[in-house]
Amino acid sequence: MTKEEAKKRTEMLKQLREQHDEGVKATQALLKEMNNTRKLLRQAMKTAPRTVPEIAAETGLPANEVLWHVIAMKKYGQVAETGLDGYYYRYTLAEGGK
Repeated sequence: MTKEEAKKRTEMLKQLREQHDEGVKATQALLKEMNNTRKLLRQAMKTAPRTVPEIAAETGLPANEVLWHVIAMKKYGQVAETGLDGYYYRYTLAEGGK
């Protein structure tokens, strides 16, 4: 690569970073919010298995949001089902789950 090509490449990358800066910041904020939410959910399940409505009541989060996060955490092995309580599954932190 010549000096001129390297200079053009550097300028192009700079422009791309500037164009996508807002999107990157929004994504970082969303990830931070998701991590904070999941931390709350882990704290709620720390002492005993809980149902989604119990977790929602304890955290003050909407049940649909709790369910979405719990299912995602289950998919990645962070949460496990421990049985049924009426119509609701009870969830607990999985061993080795973060």
